[in-house]
Amino acid sequence: MSELVTPRQLEPLGFAVPSTVPTHWYNLAADLPEPVPPHLHPGTREPLTPDDLAPLFPMSLIAQEVSTERWIEIPQTIREIYAGWRPSPLVRAHRLERALGTKAHVYYKYEGVSPAGSHKPNSAVAQAYFNAAEGITRLTTETGAGQWGASLSMACALLGLECEVWQVRASYDSKPYRRMQMETYGGTCHSSPSDLTKAGRELLEKYPETTGSLGMAISEAVESAVEDPNAHYALGSVLNHVMLHQTVIGQEALVQLEEANERQADIVFGCAGGGSNLAGLSFPFIGRNLREGSTTQVVACEPAACPSLTQGEYRYDFGDVAGMTPLLKMYTLGRDFVPPAIHAGGLRYHGMSPMVSHAVNLGHISAIAVDQDTAFTAGIEFARAEGIIPAPESCHAVAGAMDYLRTSAEDGEVVVIGLSGNGVLDLAAYEQYV
Repeated sequence: MSELVTPRQLEPLGFAVPSTVPTHWYNLAADLPEPVPPHLHPGTREPLTPDDLAPLFPMSLIAQEVSTERWIEIPQTIREIYAGWRPSPLVRAHRLERALGTKAHVYYKYEGVSPAGSHKPNSAVAQAYFNAAEGITRLTTETGAGQWGASLSMACALLGLECEVWQVRASYDSKPYRRMQMETYGGTCHSSPSDLTKAGRELLEKYPETTGSLGMAISEAVESAVEDPNAHYALGSVLNHVMLHQTVIGQEALVQLEEANERQADIVFGCAGGGSNLAGLSFPFIGRNLREGSTTQVVACEPAACPSLTQGEYRYDFGDVAGMTPLLKMYTLGRDFVPPAIHAGGLRYHGMSPMVSHAVNLGHISAIAVDQDTAFTAGIEFARAEGIIPAPESCHAVAGAMDYLRTSAEDGEVVVIGLSGNGVLDLAAYEQYV
């Protein structure tokens, strides 16, 4: 970085960032009793080296990917950007408690206050920053529902990079406002599979009527990045460094619960697709369990249409359809799995984050599957009680929590729901349920 001219967008503005904005990311790998299984080279099947990842990621992110340090400092420029919406609110859901007739204490951690409308900027800003700091001028990525594509487009606009997005066809067609959001930020968005890449053309020839998948879109984005020496690939979920960046969510929640005079969260519900939202909320709670003996339970709520945790196998698999990515040890339905075109596009991924998968395998996280009708019914009930329309993905966590509150919760128990984003640009998905 010292040999490069630092773009103006990377320089701190110099204003005082509130002390409530986290100063470090938390790395669960430091506290797990067993190390996370390493990623493997797709050709040799040997553990990856930093040089293997260099065509796709900057060395700073590669270092974070393999780090076992508990705390990693957040650069001042990133904290300044975070301060625009962080800390996000932890809200006591009094009206939902009344509607459900529960005496449990229900809270939701609301990430929909970010400019892009979800938790995704927590990593998008970090990835854009570290890439720009190493001289990269263009980022490519995939997106499902569009929350990640919009967030990376926003981050690239703030930090002076170009952004090119391949969006899963089902969501590209059904969520035009997400594409418009990306374009407003200056990003370019393509329907995937597309005819712009070799992987996309082969997929279109083999599956001309496909609704697409995140695995297909990843193949296209990776191919585009490796062919351009000025480009890198950015991933919105799954990898360790993405889980790391998202832990600002759970760190804040721990402090906010203490400020609310709650001893601990008894149970935490988060939606789960690739793993970023769930990890961000839950990993600081799990870390405290491991270090201090607290007893917070964590429940991953995944779509029944794409149930990697509840029905997948825990094994090494590719992160994409074309087999261009490293092999990851994860719960997977198989890289060729193409889920139905459900509205929760951000959860339509065949695998689960290796770190989340490892935590599940060790028993630190349990998992349930929620069908789409149940998820949206819960989302509507939440909206009518609390006023916030949850993103379709978040509805899965809401549904899991509501079922627990109706059937199992004890008086005074503390329940935390991860509300990973708002559904304002997903209203068409709600139409058939209202």
